[in-house]
Amino acid sequence: MRKAARWTLRILVALIGIVVVAAVAGLGYRGVQQHKLAKSLAISSSDGIDETHYVSIGGVEQWVWIRGQNRKNPVVLIVHGGPGGATTPIADRFLQFEREYTVVHWDQVGAGKTFARAQSFDPSISLERIVKDGIAVTEFLKKQLSVDRVILLGWSWGSLVAIEMVRARPDLFIAYVGTGQIVNMQKGEALAYANVLAEARRRNDRQAIKDLETIGPPPYDFQRKIGVERKWAAIYEGAGNVEMSLGKSLLFAPNFSLGDAQAYIAGMTASQNHFLGERMDGPMLKVDLTSEPTTFQIPIFIIDGALDNYTPTELAREYFATINAPQKDFAAIKDAGHLALITRGDEFLRLMNERVRPLIKS
Repeated sequence: MRKAARWTLRILVALIGIVVVAAVAGLGYRGVQQHKLAKSLAISSSDGIDETHYVSIGGVEQWVWIRGQNRKNPVVLIVHGGPGGATTPIADRFLQFEREYTVVHWDQVGAGKTFARAQSFDPSISLERIVKDGIAVTEFLKKQLSVDRVILLGWSWGSLVAIEMVRARPDLFIAYVGTGQIVNMQKGEALAYANVLAEARRRNDRQAIKDLETIGPPPYDFQRKIGVERKWAAIYEGAGNVEMSLGKSLLFAPNFSLGDAQAYIAGMTASQNHFLGERMDGPMLKVDLTSEPTTFQIPIFIIDGALDNYTPTELAREYFATINAPQKDFAAIKDAGHLALITRGDEFLRLMNERVRPLIKS
């Protein structure tokens, strides 16, 4: 018995040792990857800018990260998607933008480092509140960067926030650029499901067909069902496993601790449970831009991925046709989808430079 106990203890000690070694090796590998990314993110230009700020807005300290190779370049404020999907951990995907624009990442209430600092989610938060916060961030940027106006880039959920910012304070913005433009969530989900199921059948993708037929068409009664549809939408647009990609970004982002990564996921979960609803009955499902005025005082641009089946491009194009603005343009990037801003950043940047940047000179 004693001999058996000794062997058991030795095995247990050995297993603990293996776990410790694996953990140390894993942390070491993480450190190496963070160092590499930090080097790639370094601003080398003497005219460059790399500033981080916690800006107090509405009693909440909100994270703002300003980056660019030349502080004299036009300013682009990114209003991230999700809800809760801050762009902070994927800042390296915007390096090419930083050569020609000063790029601003803002972690909204309930997202990223803003949520990490607060460590709580206010259940009274509304779209209107985040719109007001976005306007306050823009006012901060005007003073901090000595600019009169900025370009506003709204992505997915952020397109709802940003378009209301433009409606409320057009004097702050040079132009609005929407991508993954949401118009009507309920109509969008129905169309997206039909499109993705049709593509699965065209490919004879049995697993996708099974998954999609199991959840059935929207309206969904559980949030996880929208995740199933979007999993296949991402695969078919060529974006791969989005959750795994985000996980890697959170793990290796040089300005993210493990606590920040945990808070990021917690904030995104809380934000989506609030705005989408665990049973898909949240306020985001009630948004319908077609029921609101479609006359704007500044130029409006939509740059969508042609294969977007998170927020279908067909609906964005129909909505765009109803818009009255001093200038407007619509572009659909071939072979790209909801994540076109990062998966086809080169083409997105080309379109920005071709269609939006000339406004700076006028």
